Amino acid sequence: MRLVISFAALLLSISLLQLSSGAIAPLDALSGIQRGFSQTQIGMLGSAHFLGFFAGCWWSPRLMGSIGHSRAFAVFAAFGAIGAIAHPMIVDPFAWAIMRIMTGLCIAGCYTVVEAWLQAKLTNETRGRVMGVYRAVDIGASAVAQLMIGFLDPASYVSYNLLAVLCCACLLPLTLTQSREPEIPDAPRLHPIKTAITSPLGAAGVVVAGMTLASFRMVSPIYGNEIGLTAAQIGAFLATVLIGGAAAQFPVGWLADKFDRRWVLIGLSASAIVVCMGLVVASGTSFGIVFLMAALFGLTTFPIFSVAAAHANDFSTPEQTVELNASLMFLYAVGAIFSPILAANLIANFGPPALFAFISMAHVMLVLFGLLRMSVRPTKVDKTGYKYMPRTSYIIGRLLRQKR
Repeated sequence: MRLVISFAALLLSISLLQLSSGAIAPLDALSGIQRGFSQTQIGMLGSAHFLGFFAGCWWSPRLMGSIGHSRAFAVFAAFGAIGAIAHPMIVDPFAWAIMRIMTGLCIAGCYTVVEAWLQAKLTNETRGRVMGVYRAVDIGASAVAQLMIGFLDPASYVSYNLLAVLCCACLLPLTLTQSREPEIPDAPRLHPIKTAITSPLGAAGVVVAGMTLASFRMVSPIYGNEIGLTAAQIGAFLATVLIGGAAAQFPVGWLADKFDRRWVLIGLSASAIVVCMGLVVASGTSFGIVFLMAALFGLTTFPIFSVAAAHANDFSTPEQTVELNASLMFLYAVGAIFSPILAANLIANFGPPALFAFISMAHVMLVLFGLLRMSVRPTKVDKTGYKYMPRTSYIIGRLLRQKR
């Protein structure tokens, strides 16, 4: 307990940040609908977020190296606060896209700082306990952020002001802590093409994970609005998916360590296809069925990134782990940047079920590619241990690695 308390400032900062940033995506979608934005323009906001996230993953370690952890965290938190509070000042989808780039920068940068801090302070003996609390805090705050949509009025100055206040508040615990800042970690080199050659299925898996989770998180409020969900129900719908995804990590991890990871990945994708088709059919039925399918959607799609990353790590050496995981984050971001605007455009042309039809097609391709790869080469007998991999920053691969 004393160990966890020593990291209380970092955990409180990340909780406040998640309450702010986790709510802004669904709030933007609902606000855009109220302000008359097209569905494609709302999807563009989601793509802009991941464009900022991508840039933040590259810039944040370099900024930390120049000015240190606390100042870098303050810079990125300022981007997030400005991006949130500026929304009511200029009501235009392209201006909001610039603001969402800023909030994406904030997320990538702040998570990089916190995870670099944790990486420097943890040992093999303390890593498991602290990371367990860190994951629980992150997922819990993210779920609460989704539920906040029920009382945040769309397109309201007060709503965006509250999110900006929370983003500013995340500065206080970290900047006031008396803990000494750790050494600056080296920024890893990115080798996405080399990673794709090393593990084609692992690379394809993280791209599909990016397409799936980005399109769902950024565009599902449009889906919910179109099928008649209230703002509170949309928040609960998003939170249900998160809880389902969190619940899947331990059983899926056990399966990924016990059986051929390619079959686990194919099984998850095949199950995701069935669930997506269920959501397509359930779109015009009872909300209870929609929420049940939402939980199953989280169960089948959220672990795919972790399984694909574990499979890719099976073909790397311990010295390559950090660079490989950084490259996997790059590939995840590539899938995430383009999918929200594509999914929103499909909804605009074919209706709300098109979101899950789009996601299911991505998983059909992953299943077919997985079967093809199984016919090309055998899997590794000596596997690395499965680890839940949050898609937060490039540091996470280093943070979850056991020091030898």
